[in-house]
Amino acid sequence: MDKDRIAGAAKDVAGKAEGAFGKVTGDAETEISGRAREAAGTAQNAFGQAKDAVRDLGEAASNYAQDALDAGGDYYRNGSRAVTAKIKEQPMTALLAAGAIGFTLGVLLTRQPRQRNWRDYYR
Repeated sequence: MDKDRIAGAAKDVAGKAEGAFGKVTGDAETEISGRAREAAGTAQNAFGQAKDAVRDLGEAASNYAQDALDAGGDYYRNGSRAVTAKIKEQPMTALLAAGAIGFTLGVLLTRQPRQRNWRDYYR
């Protein structure tokens, strides 16, 4: 609970008491002052509730992000274990797959760009 909510509730109660006292004694100025204090207390209480809601939302988002991080770590570890197990079961297949991937990347990355002729620009 936020301190603004506590202070707002206290002002609200004090304003109600002051407004009731002003109404009983017939003092309009005291009654108006009590109503104003009551309104200020209600506004401060609402502000405290909004702060609490934002804080709770931030904590929920943080918890959600932490859960996602933990799940991602679990998926990574499980995937690494599965790949390691497959490599241990079939090392030659893994070696051939790695070689094929390396060869393909080498061809794609070292391919010479096409030589342009001046006629290519004036078609």
